[in-house]
Amino acid sequence: MPESNKSQHPENASGERILDARSLRGLAHPLRIRLLKSLRHDGPATASQLAERLGESSGATSYHLRQLAAHGFVEDDPGRGKGRERWWKALHNGTSFAEDLHTSADPETRGAADLFLHEIASIHTQELATWIGTRHDWPEPWSTSGDLSDFTLNLTAAQLYELNEKLHAVVETYRTAAPAETGDAAQVRLHLHSFPRSNPPR
Repeated sequence: MPESNKSQHPENASGERILDARSLRGLAHPLRIRLLKSLRHDGPATASQLAERLGESSGATSYHLRQLAAHGFVEDDPGRGKGRERWWKALHNGTSFAEDLHTSADPETRGAADLFLHEIASIHTQELATWIGTRHDWPEPWSTSGDLSDFTLNLTAAQLYELNEKLHAVVETYRTAAPAETGDAAQVRLHLHSFPRSNPPR
């Protein structure tokens, strides 16, 4: 199998892989999405380590890691491990959709997009539930620093797009900010959901 090359795959300024129809179909599998998430959030790992972490068999994780590599999402991390032990690492910080994926009429592409988005939504729900269930284990001020808010706004589609762009820009300023010298930084997950809702019939 040829080695993956990060430069062969388009990415945006944030280091996110831009998914086209082919790469989306290659990623749209629940275990592949979770494997990639784990490598991005928790760092390089072997197939056996990922199997234990995700409650899967090492045969399943090995197979799906090879599929992720074939589509340019992960690659070998040769600086780790000994002997035949194979370590994997993620190639990008995240993923985003190419514009045409949102309007694709191809049933296979639309199905892959639906699976991907539903799996991401499930992961968000799990992460939020974990935080709520463990927040008292964190000392002050961590236990009160999280947020669970929602807002209802009346916007045009253009305004919704503009709002999302501005929020993303704010997040980017914190991505490059240096942690405090006190060394008390932690990995923080930030979920942003914004979508139109239909008004009930009157």
